[in-house]
Amino acid sequence: MSTSPVLRHLGDLKKYGITAQDNVKQIYLAGPDDGCSASVFFEVWEPGASQPPNSHPCSAETFVILSGQGRAHCDDTTDLVPGDVLVLPAGSVHQVENSSATQRMYAVTVMASDMGAMAGGFAALVTGGLAEDLDELDLNALFSR
Repeated sequence: MSTSPVLRHLGDLKKYGITAQDNVKQIYLAGPDDGCSASVFFEVWEPGASQPPNSHPCSAETFVILSGQGRAHCDDTTDLVPGDVLVLPAGSVHQVENSSATQRMYAVTVMASDMGAMAGGFAALVTGGLAEDLDELDLNALFSR
């Protein structure tokens, strides 16, 4: 394992959907292949989008809401707005959805640790999915263009 820093460039970033039907995409920033025990992503929800209910038995998941509005379902329902930090404990069954019908929701998502039942971890599952380029909405929302 290298001790050199990892630097990502805007032109190198891709948005991944685990399946062709996904309307929630992850933009990989760092993970186990980079010497991190956690995985870090920008996450993008299309208007009205949500992941299916899911759980990570060995990993806590943290979302920092950057823009848009949403709801988190995990025992209770919690509204999400920019600046909110949502921490979901390991093993919690949860679902995060974009509650807007017109705007995308963006978050920084950290999966700590990126281990668990999936071979290769969550980062490998995501980056093994379907890649697409970031569009102008993504670039403007994430990088103040």
